[in-house]
Amino acid sequence: MGNFDGMCGTSRSFFARDVLEVAPALLGCVLQRTDAEATISIRITEVEAYAGERDPGAHSYRGMTNRNKTLFGPPGHLYCYFTYGLHHAINIVVGQLGQPYGCLIRAGDVIEGARVARERREQKPRKVPLPEHGLARGPGCVAQSFGVNLTNDGDDLFAGQWRFFGSRDGVVLPHVVGPRVGVSGPGGDAAAFSWRYWLANASSVSTYKPARA
Repeated sequence: MGNFDGMCGTSRSFFARDVLEVAPALLGCVLQRTDAEATISIRITEVEAYAGERDPGAHSYRGMTNRNKTLFGPPGHLYCYFTYGLHHAINIVVGQLGQPYGCLIRAGDVIEGARVARERREQKPRKVPLPEHGLARGPGCVAQSFGVNLTNDGDDLFAGQWRFFGSRDGVVLPHVVGPRVGVSGPGGDAAAFSWRYWLANASSVSTYKPARA
């Protein structure tokens, strides 16, 4: 069982705030999914904020599409997408209804269900086993550890398989900010969009990579 000392379940209002307020507040919180195989709990160590119509790096910058419509829905739901033809990624929808904002869960520590998370991450043969901090290091690894795919797009964190635990006192942990990973064009401007947040001493935080030219 994971360590949830000092944590409690949150209400939907936690997510019904501006994305730049919610994103750093997610650090240290725990996202949990229970399915037929296991309960997986991940302590969030790295996130990125995406602010819809005011953010050229966001999927929803140019409006609603069939792919991104979940972002326009109520807060506290998951926006799941398939990226680069390689892996899935999950965002938590935040803000107000119709405000297409999301927080990408980039990395975390698996604090419950590590055995099943490892089985999912090591489906392909590996010469060297993954270290514990590598189980959910990067957005694709987070999604794979949880065992999610596009069928989870729109999942409600307050119904069904998911739960979210935040700090009882609501204190935002000390953290570092910087440019988002792999975002090209104006949205990749490090000065204007330093919207990646991470816990400085967490070994699960992913490696920064700028966008490809």
